[in-house]
Amino acid sequence: MFTGIVRELGVVERIDTGAEGARLSIAAPHTAARVQVGDSVAINGVCLTVVRKEGERLEFDAVLETLRRSNLGELKRGDQVNLEDSLRAGEAMGGHFVQGHVDTTGVVQGLNPQGNAVVMVVGVPEEWMRYVVPKGSVAVDGVSLTVVDVGRSDFSVWLIPHTRAVTTLGLRRIGDRVNVEFDVLAKYIERLLKARRGGGVDMELLKRTGFVE
Repeated sequence: MFTGIVRELGVVERIDTGAEGARLSIAAPHTAARVQVGDSVAINGVCLTVVRKEGERLEFDAVLETLRRSNLGELKRGDQVNLEDSLRAGEAMGGHFVQGHVDTTGVVQGLNPQGNAVVMVVGVPEEWMRYVVPKGSVAVDGVSLTVVDVGRSDFSVWLIPHTRAVTTLGLRRIGDRVNVEFDVLAKYIERLLKARRGGGVDMELLKRTGFVE
């Protein structure tokens, strides 16, 4: 489990591709000091396992499905990536619950300056928009962000100067593909409603499922 608070910008040193996927070698001194082989690390929002550690370099295996469903398959040597090691008990929860399971990729459709911030507009397949609400949470390339506006097949988020400085979102341009993970709570609620077979939501259901006391 992650929080969407990027701890470090890693640098891709090497990518070895094969018939079954790719081995990613990433220079990440801060993250390497915190993790061991077998630990989970979110790379641009994709949860991968450390398979080798050598000094400040970490290596990860990404299967073909991961490369297809995320932008990791587009990485090249020298690219920067957002890194977050998994949440530890007792650490601050600065963002929201992020699983590292990318739902879909979106396309940056707009970068609109607003004072010292930038409003990023991300287009996604329309079927995913049921999980997006204004002021709700979404992870873009592993970064926990608050939704501003919602369209039919796009949503917008504010990028403050700090976010642009310490994550890859400051490097994104119109047309770039980004990884998107929607709030897991919305998915659980949808599952509960389907289980009710159209019975609707009432206070009894919300209490029984733990959403209210």
